[in-house]
Amino acid sequence: MTSSLTLVDDDDMLRAVLAGNLAGAGYEVHPFGDPVEALSFLESGRTKADLLILDWRMPVMTGLDLLKRLRAKGIDTPALFFTSHNDILFEEAALAYGAVDFIDKTRSFAILQKRIELILGRAGQNSEGTAPLRSGSLTLDANKHDVQWRGRTIELTFGEFRVVSLLAQAGRDVTYREIYDTLRGENFIAGDGTEGYRANVRALIKRLREKFITIDPSFSAIVNYPGFGYRWVEAA
Repeated sequence: MTSSLTLVDDDDMLRAVLAGNLAGAGYEVHPFGDPVEALSFLESGRTKADLLILDWRMPVMTGLDLLKRLRAKGIDTPALFFTSHNDILFEEAALAYGAVDFIDKTRSFAILQKRIELILGRAGQNSEGTAPLRSGSLTLDANKHDVQWRGRTIELTFGEFRVVSLLAQAGRDVTYREIYDTLRGENFIAGDGTEGYRANVRALIKRLREKFITIDPSFSAIVNYPGFGYRWVEAA
């Protein structure tokens, strides 16, 4: 069954290119340059979107405002922000209102497409009723895409959530390649050879540590094994 995407971006050229590439990848795409029109379309229920792809800054209404309006109406379609506003504060605000991912527009279409595949793959799995995973001070709820550390919520992107889940459940050292495949999908290539994906993983782990440390300055559960990967080791 063809997945339906609603794309909202006021950049006419970018919107046309993205819509064309996504349609060429086999998706049904409903593009809008006006977020108000997109809101009306989504509220009408004429076509159920499987995923929203939103820009941030647009005339009349930002992508975040659009997402807030949809959530207030009970429309819980997963949302991915594809935007040039890549500051952590924008990402945290989007995640707080239920966005599942946040991607910088400087990233390639191949990366955007892979993230869409991973998100829609997760949406197609029935995780309803799955009990939250608890590991020491960490609680992961796949149903709500909720992460808590010592009882406090940490806002993670879809990819970050997957990596924390992998590390926390592995009970062993996890290789750079395993982490990268969890984040991007198997056999996806980025950068120059081995160092390309390892550099991506190091940057991701640094970002994850920063998010946990914001909540708990003593956080040290993600341990590096140089040349191999990482392990989740929580102090007793």
